[in-house]
Amino acid sequence: MFAQNLALAMLSPTRQRAFRRAVVIHGLVLLAAVLSVVNRSPTGTVLLGQLLLVTGIVEGALLVGWRLTQIPKSQALEFLLITPQLPRGVFLSEALTGLARFALITLSGLPVLVWLILEGKLLPSDLGPLLFMPFTWGAVTALGLTTWAYEPLLIRKLGERVIFAGILVYLGLGVLAGEHLKSWLEWLPFDVGGYLMWSFRAFHELNPFGVMQGWMEPDAKMPPLVAQERMLGLELAALTVVGLLLVRAASRLRGHFQDRHYRPAFDPKGGNRGSIGDQPLTWWAVRRVTEYAGQANLWLAAGFGTLYAAHTVFAASWPSWLGKIVFVIFDYAMGGIPVIATALVILAAVPAAWQYGLWDNSTQDRCRRLELLLLTELEPLDYWKAARAAAWRRGRGYFWTAVLLWLAAWWSGQATGWQAAAALLTAGLLWQLYFVLGFRGFSRGSQANGLGTLLTLGLPAATYVVYAAGWPLLGLLFPPGSVYSALKGPPGPLWALGPVWMGAASLWIGRSALQHGDAELRRWYDLNHGQHAAD
Repeated sequence: MFAQNLALAMLSPTRQRAFRRAVVIHGLVLLAAVLSVVNRSPTGTVLLGQLLLVTGIVEGALLVGWRLTQIPKSQALEFLLITPQLPRGVFLSEALTGLARFALITLSGLPVLVWLILEGKLLPSDLGPLLFMPFTWGAVTALGLTTWAYEPLLIRKLGERVIFAGILVYLGLGVLAGEHLKSWLEWLPFDVGGYLMWSFRAFHELNPFGVMQGWMEPDAKMPPLVAQERMLGLELAALTVVGLLLVRAASRLRGHFQDRHYRPAFDPKGGNRGSIGDQPLTWWAVRRVTEYAGQANLWLAAGFGTLYAAHTVFAASWPSWLGKIVFVIFDYAMGGIPVIATALVILAAVPAAWQYGLWDNSTQDRCRRLELLLLTELEPLDYWKAARAAAWRRGRGYFWTAVLLWLAAWWSGQATGWQAAAALLTAGLLWQLYFVLGFRGFSRGSQANGLGTLLTLGLPAATYVVYAAGWPLLGLLFPPGSVYSALKGPPGPLWALGPVWMGAASLWIGRSALQHGDAELRRWYDLNHGQHAAD
């Protein structure tokens, strides 16, 4: 069955387009990192490893995890589940197909890495970690998200509490304690402090990013034998976790399918489902995106952003017993508030570009839903309001965290009021532009994964490439570049080009989507209804 699924995936036009876009975006990210290496940046090789690792994790989540989590939503799976083909065989074939495609995307960067080796920028021994480690941890992320989605609601709720407690411990020990962690832990009785210190140091040094940094460190701070042992041990642990996640997710496929379609849903709010009012589509779309709201990521981003803003405002009177080395690193080595706030704005715009609220995972599911919606008196504006409410509900926490950082920069004197206002204006325009592009794609039937990946990964990578190449004026025309440059320096006349074209494009595309949305939805439905497209 695996061979048949892989052949179908490689022949499907829609999945082929998504595959090609992923290869192009992977190349852009690799180019951004290569520019740092070619420019002989002291941390260029470290940045190369970190960017490839982040790219692998994101690509695994989007290309493998997303599809695996959508499979049980389709009732067409029921026909496979009642055949002699075992459910675990169905899941394993789909998972291995996604991992095989993911491996090809990872290998697309091999020629560039070989060129860097021939130029003397990398060592031949760097090739394995730079290819294998992003793939394994992308697989861990994809299967971890899938297993989490397949678990019963009660287990997910308990897991969220455990994750929230872990985030509090991390923010308290890793950020607030910082370099004073040892003195903090000395107050604990017995040898609890020593054990916690060892555990935190192991977590800090033996995570994928710490091991990759130790391997790629230019001044060889870590002995080669220690770096090899850590890399090998971590990769063996990752492969073990991949195997366990495959077994668990495969065993839960049938149960998760039955939970979604046949068993009564448990309402954790005790029946308080909100008021439907006169906009039922908006109510439904908002509830749909809150099923898997990604609270852990938001808690971590909001928690760190709040602490970072507090340190920015009270840096002069920051207590000596609180750590500040983490904030200093972000200020001087990672771009400070302009970079962090821009990243948060892009995270806030992810739901707007991907249209989580209205999009369906397959052509058949979308046709089935439109078959009912197009019989109603709903207008394009109703779809617009539903998609906008769902996207804002999913991404507003990141946006308000960015606003908090801009206020802290203004209050501390790092930015003027005009700069903070300009950053807020361009951030709103970026969100709106991503939304109208995503909504336009929805009304035309374009695949959300291609456009969403381009806007949320491709454009930031291209912006970095432009700035790294020494073309800041060109970077002003990129939406992420406009948000970043508003706080990086006093906005000049040329800076206004970015907000002006984003605002004009949003108005033109949004107006066109509202005018032609109904006709385009019906045209797409007529072309695809009854067809069994392999997407």
